[in-house]
Amino acid sequence: MSNQVISVILGGGAGTRLYPLTRKRSKPAVPVGGKYRLVDIPISNCLNADLHRIFVLTQYNSASLNKHIKNTYYFSHFSKAFVDIPAAEQTPDNPTWYQGTADAVRQSLHHRRTSSSNMC
Repeated sequence: MSNQVISVILGGGAGTRLYPLTRKRSKPAVPVGGKYRLVDIPISNCLNADLHRIFVLTQYNSASLNKHIKNTYYFSHFSKAFVDIPAAEQTPDNPTWYQGTADAVRQSLHHRRTSSSNMC
């Protein structure tokens, strides 16, 4: 059953209460314990729960977070596992950026539907 589950981690937000740690990065990209980032905690929880298909939704100041995830989480080419960051995007149907966490989930539904049909 866990191979049919897609996990969504909401990793947006400016992290104003963590300033100055978030001056140049998003809150999920804040370093913890050396080489780890805050986002590694929920990703690790998913992987340890045998949930290997993960989307991380970001928008704010996310370049270092994207780089960390790309360099940290890679799986066998023969595996259906992934940790992906779908881009916040403007489309003809929706010309605005994410307007909050619930809107981020709503706007990225088409990515999850595509992954579900291709990965199951």
